[in-house]
Amino acid sequence: MTESHPSATPHDLEGSLRSRRIVIQNVTPSIDCGRFPVKREVGDALDVTAEIFKEGHGYLQAVLKVRPNPLTAWAEVPMTLTNPGLDVWTASAPLESLGRWQFTVEAWEDDYRSWASDTGKKRDAGQDVALELDEGFSLLEGACGRAEGPNADRLNDILARARAASTDEDTETLADVLLSPDLHLLMDRCPDRSNSIEADAPLEVTVDPINARYAAWYTMFPRSQGTDPHKGATFDDCIKRIPEVAAMGFDVLYFVPIHPIGAQYRKGKNNTFPAKPGEPGSPYAIGSKHGGHKAIDPNLGTLEDFRRVVKEAEKHGMAVALDIAIQCSQDHPWLIEHPDWFIWRPDGSIKYAENPPKKYQDIVNVNFYGGHQHELWQELRSVFLFWCDQGVRIFRVDNPHTKPFPFWEWVIREVKDTHPDAVFLSEAFTRPTMLKMLAKAGFSQSYTYFTWRNFKGELTDYLNDLVHTEAREYLRPNFFTSTPDILPDFLQRGGRPAFMIRAVLAATLSSVYGIYNGYELCENRALPGKEEYLDSEKYQYKVWDWDRPGNIKSYITTINRIRRDNTALHELHNLEFHRCDSDSVLFYSKTSADESNMIFIAVNLDPFEPHEAALEFPLDRMGLRGNDSFAVEELFTGVRRLWRGARHVVTLDPAENPAVVFRVRRWKSVDYVDPCYG
Repeated sequence: MTESHPSATPHDLEGSLRSRRIVIQNVTPSIDCGRFPVKREVGDALDVTAEIFKEGHGYLQAVLKVRPNPLTAWAEVPMTLTNPGLDVWTASAPLESLGRWQFTVEAWEDDYRSWASDTGKKRDAGQDVALELDEGFSLLEGACGRAEGPNADRLNDILARARAASTDEDTETLADVLLSPDLHLLMDRCPDRSNSIEADAPLEVTVDPINARYAAWYTMFPRSQGTDPHKGATFDDCIKRIPEVAAMGFDVLYFVPIHPIGAQYRKGKNNTFPAKPGEPGSPYAIGSKHGGHKAIDPNLGTLEDFRRVVKEAEKHGMAVALDIAIQCSQDHPWLIEHPDWFIWRPDGSIKYAENPPKKYQDIVNVNFYGGHQHELWQELRSVFLFWCDQGVRIFRVDNPHTKPFPFWEWVIREVKDTHPDAVFLSEAFTRPTMLKMLAKAGFSQSYTYFTWRNFKGELTDYLNDLVHTEAREYLRPNFFTSTPDILPDFLQRGGRPAFMIRAVLAATLSSVYGIYNGYELCENRALPGKEEYLDSEKYQYKVWDWDRPGNIKSYITTINRIRRDNTALHELHNLEFHRCDSDSVLFYSKTSADESNMIFIAVNLDPFEPHEAALEFPLDRMGLRGNDSFAVEELFTGVRRLWRGARHVVTLDPAENPAVVFRVRRWKSVDYVDPCYG
């Protein structure tokens, strides 16, 4: 009995016959196989790698193709085979405008180079190449048929010389013509791409403004910028403070919600319930008889007053960011106009927000699901677009992790299609998976766990995760030292030195960071046993003495000046950690792409005690040999030194300044060597 074996069906055979001979795989950068766009900033170069190969030893050619939108023609950049052993090709393309770009890779067989390589080897070995020359002649004729303009003229000249040599049966001259460097160059310019292969689908890159990557944020409670503890401040009071905030070096002025505040179920001082008469309530309880998310709290001023704030901030080099909280008070007009947008309980009462056992009686959440979805989502989009019309391009979004991920992916794309310079900051203090997913969905920046990373090991591990994993392609960490909701235990316990430590870490580890007003005053009075401010301005009017003793305004001003003056600190992915012999001292560096700006930072992480540390400078990465000297300028003090060798000792006293910031330059001649500093 003959044993039968399964065989490929005709359908399988036809599919295999149609399969592509060239393999293009592992095109990077790519997020989740192209499901989400990677992120870059305008003026950046998009560096792309791909593995491209086929059977045999024939030559291939490839190009990186980019375009600013699907309706424009592709621009092409030749790719280079940078790792022949692993078939890795690379190319880099400039991203010259904002928006969502597409890119892909196209490859084809380079018949001419394959022919030229084989024919040259045979000729050098003294073999007969007559038939090979006939093949080369055909390749040249094909190129003449494809070429245009000056390339066509030059190819036709070469073709004429090849014909003359062929007619004269002068095989040596014909070989010289067909293998000439000039023809190599022209054949590269006029390839046969009739059977070229593209990667499976175009990938995307969101090109954002520079302030998506590099900015210093200042969080302001508008109603707490005045001088009367019995009433809230106005936008005019905010305008008076703008020069001072700008002078400290901030370039984003972030306002918590500025909308009308609900009267029902108001929270009182220190989040007590119910509020006493005259207490202002939380600005996150949005909506009253004066309007909702497109209205201004009349106590602050008018819409025209707000526009004046935006213009005044711009005069001082700052952009205004708005807090968008998708939640309502029980007085919000939507409850009357669209009751189906909310969840109602069996007894007819509305379901207010809870995080058991915490109750937020002054806030109700919209219901993102149901037959009203289309209308609700469109209205929420219109909120962002309304504030764009008022000159706002930066939005801090409150608790985005409690809203559907598909909504954010849709609404951010909708807004950025119209306003590609829009920047969205995600306040996602949540699980890592959700935090990262929101960044993939389109949020330009993200709050992070930096707030709770205080010690050397955890800071190093966390930053390495942000800088050296796939997260670098889509997550820009905004390192806030504190927020209106969070007063970390480190600041409560460590006092003024702790505030300096966290400020310098936030400002130099990340290229985007922020503080909350009062941080510069080292405000650290907390509710007992909680990471919350005592007498928080979220629930009451507040008057600050902006020059009160013990403030660190000049320290923050210096940090921001150092950031501004050193381009290495405008980046995140150039962060490197270096060895030092103290567990209490963090030593790291950032270097600009052209290596003209090298910054080394050492920070004492202990707010209570001075620490000495031997810093190990990475001489090889600095372009130095063991005995070479390098000039060091400490940027807080301006003190300069000329050092030699890798190991140098510093002593950091948190009571004075917990950090040193060195700007390093290579030095070719030795005039003076100081073996240590500090």
